[in-house]
Amino acid sequence: MSATIGLDDPTVFNRTQIANLTVPLTAQGAVANAYGGTHAPDIVGNIRIDQAWGLWQISASGHDNNASYNVLNNVGPPPGATGLPGAAPTNLSEISGHPDSQWGWAVSTALQIKNIPLGPGDDFKIDATYTKGDVKQVISTSSTSPNPFSMFGGASNFGSYQSIGFGAVSDAVYAPAGLAGPLAGADGNIKLTTAWGVRGAFNHNWDPYWSTSLFGAYAGVSYDNTAKFFICSTFTAARVTSPSANYSCNPDFNVAQVGLVTRWTPVKNLTFSGEVMWFNLDQKFTGSAVLTPTAPKPQAVYEFKDQNAVSLNVRVQRNF
Repeated sequence: MSATIGLDDPTVFNRTQIANLTVPLTAQGAVANAYGGTHAPDIVGNIRIDQAWGLWQISASGHDNNASYNVLNNVGPPPGATGLPGAAPTNLSEISGHPDSQWGWAVSTALQIKNIPLGPGDDFKIDATYTKGDVKQVISTSSTSPNPFSMFGGASNFGSYQSIGFGAVSDAVYAPAGLAGPLAGADGNIKLTTAWGVRGAFNHNWDPYWSTSLFGAYAGVSYDNTAKFFICSTFTAARVTSPSANYSCNPDFNVAQVGLVTRWTPVKNLTFSGEVMWFNLDQKFTGSAVLTPTAPKPQAVYEFKDQNAVSLNVRVQRNF
């Protein structure tokens, strides 16, 4: 049995975005990052049991969501340029103040079962995580923050150029108080984003040289009703033209993936592998609308629709 406690630098690897909603989501669902400076490290810890049968662990983290100013530049990039709109301080930023910080948190548990009687060295792993305001613990990359899931595909309704599905990834959002228009009535407070996820894998060794793993994951990201209202108010007002009669806005989304990988290790420290994986983006918008995505996509009618992708990867790994 072991226990660990630590302090992590959250600046790049342990956080996603805080969205100031005066800068609306882009037509592809990206938020403009309005994190302020790092005022406190992430507090992390776990309790773990390792035995011959496997391991069990429970862990938790605390994450400070510290936002920048209420007033930010919301002018987009020039025509033909790429990048998120604005989110840079202006001369009014300092006197406008900023919302109070909110601490987010995450809790996770993990289990590994070793020596499954299907083959020598076979094992099964599963973990589950729930978070409010620390979404990088669920939706993560190996480097900077994911922002956002954004995919195009074929349309099923008449008159649409293509379909689009996206999911904005954030730790929190806020809408400054005292503004008119789509943000009228906002309280100026940070609203923490909720996320949860489960993933698992089973590994089978056919012989000393060949092994196969089946793996999968499912995760969801959701916003509270106040955050949804202002996300959709600003997005619809700024990005949506000529919506269909059945258009509705909901920034919640789920993602799922299932994959299979087979490895051949003819000699020690040399492995050849082939992997196939299916990915699904379950987005919650409905209907269609005229959108202006990032170039080279044209301004056109896009249908809001779930998206799928299949990937095939081959790999040669030599360890020294």
